[in-house]
Amino acid sequence: MLTKILITLLIIVAAMLYIRKPREQGVRANTKELAKNIKLRIAGYILIGLSLTATAAYWYWDWNDSRQVVSVTIVSPASDDSVVYQVRKKDITSNEITTIDGIRIRLSNQERIIVANTVNE
Repeated sequence: MLTKILITLLIIVAAMLYIRKPREQGVRANTKELAKNIKLRIAGYILIGLSLTATAAYWYWDWNDSRQVVSVTIVSPASDDSVVYQVRKKDITSNEITTIDGIRIRLSNQERIIVANTVNE
């Protein structure tokens, strides 16, 4: 995840440096070329802004979704017992869950978990 962030930032910095690169001063450009260059720059800035906004929105959505509390029911095939815990989505892994209270529960291969809808805190 950190690598993706660093690569994205590197590409953004490279694009910004390319846009700000000084042009050759020997040849005068006419007004049509200048207007075209300005439009391309504005389009580039808009594209960069939209991509940064979309990335920030996705990160916020993922962070908010992982913080939601769900009911996890653990069903043991050895006994007819089932236990319900309140767990955040980010704390559910393949072989362990961590409850809201901080209790870490390791799961065996035989146990089955059922994740219910979100719970209002």
